[in-house]
Amino acid sequence: MQEGRMSEVKLDPVTLAVLKGRLEQIADEMDATLYRSAFNPIIAEAHDACHGIYDGASGDTLVQGKSGLPVFVGAMAFAVRAAVQAARPLGGMREGEVWLFNDPYDGGTHANDFKLVKPFFVEGRLVCFLASAAHWHDVGGNVPGNYNPAATECWQEAVQIPPVRIVQQGEVNPDVLAILRANTRMPDSLWGDLNGQLAALELGERRLAELFAAYGEPRVTGAMGALRERARKLMRAHIASLPDGRYSFEDYLDNDGIRDEMLRVALDMTVEGERLVLDFSRTSGPCAGAVNISRATAVAACYVALKHLFPDVPANAGVLDAVEFVMPEGLLITAQRPRPVGGYTETILRMIDVVFSAAAQADPARAVAQAYGTINALSIAGLRSDDARRGQRWVMFSFFGGGHGGHAGGDGLSHGNAPISTATIPPLEIIEAAYPVRFTQWSLRPDSGGPGMHRGGLGAVYEIELLEQSAQAFVFGERGKSAPKGIAGGGNGALNRFSYRVDGQWRTPPMVSKMMGIPLSRGDRVRLETPGGGGYGDPARRGAGAVERDRAMGYVTEGGQ
Repeated sequence: MQEGRMSEVKLDPVTLAVLKGRLEQIADEMDATLYRSAFNPIIAEAHDACHGIYDGASGDTLVQGKSGLPVFVGAMAFAVRAAVQAARPLGGMREGEVWLFNDPYDGGTHANDFKLVKPFFVEGRLVCFLASAAHWHDVGGNVPGNYNPAATECWQEAVQIPPVRIVQQGEVNPDVLAILRANTRMPDSLWGDLNGQLAALELGERRLAELFAAYGEPRVTGAMGALRERARKLMRAHIASLPDGRYSFEDYLDNDGIRDEMLRVALDMTVEGERLVLDFSRTSGPCAGAVNISRATAVAACYVALKHLFPDVPANAGVLDAVEFVMPEGLLITAQRPRPVGGYTETILRMIDVVFSAAAQADPARAVAQAYGTINALSIAGLRSDDARRGQRWVMFSFFGGGHGGHAGGDGLSHGNAPISTATIPPLEIIEAAYPVRFTQWSLRPDSGGPGMHRGGLGAVYEIELLEQSAQAFVFGERGKSAPKGIAGGGNGALNRFSYRVDGQWRTPPMVSKMMGIPLSRGDRVRLETPGGGGYGDPARRGAGAVERDRAMGYVTEGGQ
């Protein structure tokens, strides 16, 4: 079987623009198909998923849907290559196949994110790949929802599925499906989400076939190559706009959930003409707990940070071609199996933070102060006690928002979603309708944004009451010890605070931001007070009108920051 190559065909600007729009529309339609059909609120409501088109020779990202998670742009290229590698001993990928796996070491992110890869052929030739990634609700492991703060190896986090054929000759493989359903607390949710991903890939295949039929293979593959080259040139132009120099910054994770010791994430960023080097060599070594990440995930995190600094760069591997990554083996961010990686979100958020703060030294006008820096992954799980559903297992999993950093253009966003993604915070109405919980508070957190000429956005307060007879809660967060940093003279945001009320008394975790197996009874509560973003610029330069408005709105209180 001959692998696809991007054809060298000259295209006029209008045709290239049309093909670019058609390719992006295919990825967007795949996104929409999954969001409308998934059973899991983290996909259907929060959009924790992505779809794209990938190079037939290298597996690199060519196009990704605009509503998909940006962190998958880098990671999914590794995922496609992992599936291709697994298929080689079997003679390579064939038409009518879909490969599935959740390996976070080859495919990036964590084991909840299941990747599906489908080869696309034109007249028997492999031209490109369609792929889907989505966060499944629960895939085994010690903790419902899989954010296990006490994990010391990957098998304690989730079931590990290597690349396997979930679809052969157009039919779902019942043996693989049986294994998947046996390794989840939520088999119906898994079945619905898998079907949604398969439907998205089928639609993408049809749309891509229509495009190739209308324009011909040379033009379409020529456009794919041209778009990558444009992305590379655009990124290099942005790099050249930064002043040459070496800019360093380091920040810390609270702990790994096992040892209460802070872990360093350090960046030395070098700008030299069109050359950008991101050197993370001074980062801490791998740890016992679940905040390790793979190199694939680390590269993807850097793309997300660069996308924030240069918003017009596309979701295309050409952006990464212009950057040199120095990430030696033996670091927290280049972990190998069986190091646990389930809490990857916390570590990539810190990587984004250090890129923001290093870039602020080079060009404060372009940079953004640090955002709240944790998704506060919270699971509450138990068994139903009502007569109609007695004994049925339920698992509530969600992530939560906080404040974004101030910037040259104004104050940071209050109660935003994490900067690793476009995923939205699930609405409380959806959570309350699906699970036996009630939100007794969902509000902005006063005094949580870092002071500055442009204030950091506010974090939030979430208080959740259990309505069932009993359950257990699990939390995996960060920023309980090291606050989000301001830039250009701006102050820090507030620290993260998690507490829980049991037997009428409020308590806090011994590890500050991580805890598992919190026993809850009806009426008990958990409470999250999330960080605000860092401030931008000297607080003394904030206008009197803005200060007065902050007080009037309750964003800043007497005696607060």
